[in-house]
Amino acid sequence: MLESVSTIFALSSGRDKAGIAVVRVSGPNAGAALKALTGVLPEPRFAALVPVHGPSGDLIDRGLVLWFPAPASATGEDVAEVQVHGGPAIVSALLSSLGAQPGLRPAEPGEFSRRAFHNGKLDLTQIEALADAIDAETEAQRSQAIRQMEGEMGRTVEFWRTEVMGALAHIEAAIDFSDEELPTNILLTAAARIEAVIGPMERQLDDRHRGERLRDGVRMVLIGAPNVGKSSVLNRLSQRDAAIVSPTAGTTRDVLEVHLDLAGYPVILADTAGLRDVTEGVEVQGVRRAHARAEAADVKIALFDGSQWPDRDAATADLVDGETLVVINKSDLMDEGTATPRHSLVISAKTGAGLDGLVHRLGQLAAEKASSGGQSWLTRARHRDALVACVGHLSAFLATKDATGVEISAEELRLGARALGRITGRVDVDDLLDIVFADLCIGK
Repeated sequence: MLESVSTIFALSSGRDKAGIAVVRVSGPNAGAALKALTGVLPEPRFAALVPVHGPSGDLIDRGLVLWFPAPASATGEDVAEVQVHGGPAIVSALLSSLGAQPGLRPAEPGEFSRRAFHNGKLDLTQIEALADAIDAETEAQRSQAIRQMEGEMGRTVEFWRTEVMGALAHIEAAIDFSDEELPTNILLTAAARIEAVIGPMERQLDDRHRGERLRDGVRMVLIGAPNVGKSSVLNRLSQRDAAIVSPTAGTTRDVLEVHLDLAGYPVILADTAGLRDVTEGVEVQGVRRAHARAEAADVKIALFDGSQWPDRDAATADLVDGETLVVINKSDLMDEGTATPRHSLVISAKTGAGLDGLVHRLGQLAAEKASSGGQSWLTRARHRDALVACVGHLSAFLATKDATGVEISAEELRLGARALGRITGRVDVDDLLDIVFADLCIGK
């Protein structure tokens, strides 16, 4: 039996206010710990206001206590919770009192989530989503994390895994129980189940990495000639002096990043060295990095000098493609009535003219790159790698089911189910046996 552990969450309500401290104890000694502190074990899942005492009987504070008996708790174990004022002295006295009780120790980082996973309360995708929810900086990130915490991804993956395991169980039965009365056309039935799930898997993979972009941030890059105003635009968009602005060409030599919230979507905007022909010095590395960042970006923002328009910098124009956002800066220096490309934006980083339109357009582009409409839930590389592996094995099964032995077909399904199990943390051999005996009634 695992020993009890305790952890603390301090919730501050202001710099000069104590706020609230929440201490939780999980494990077989949680009830005893709560009674030692308060002398009571309240009705399950009802809050009670009681005195909280130290080992010598001295009053530490008056606080709210809650009791969650196993298995109906966040960790699947007995859980006790104590809420007290969050002053350092109160918290220290409470933790010292808990530490003096036998069988209790401080929780390791992430240990409550680990216990919830081992007790079947959370799968790996929900634990990852919990971390994503804590780290969320934008509304879209929060929404995606909450959907995943609610089990949207886990339920889908488990449904797919159940279907694959069902198909595998029938094939395994045909191999191991050939002398029993089994349904005919087992292989064709298994193939039909796999064909029904492989399509949704492939559509999920064909999401243009929207889930990862939403979690990590849409990468946008400013490119353009020296002194075109890239750093000024970056400063305007970030609303702070993030980049040094100077009339001297080559001031920006490395990639500078700022994190933005545009229309609720996370954006990582990069300022790069001015694009021009250089053959020596540190600026060569800056130009090389600018090209590399432009190639890897989700959105390229090509900046041109409005005071020289319609002349365009050739080094920048060479990087413009159909998905590049063309922005003409220094509109305050442009001749009135100057014609500009249809889908370009005209702004002035100096006066602020046109910047609202730029922010709006960048928000639209961020939404296009990251918005999933609730359909894309692959948020990490490991999710995608596991699903790619699964689709590969299921495709191999469908391609070879008639040309190879049934044992090889079964192995492809087994590997496919195992790949899905890696997403949620479920890789159970016992599940296969349950299906074999339940579905096919072997041995009655």
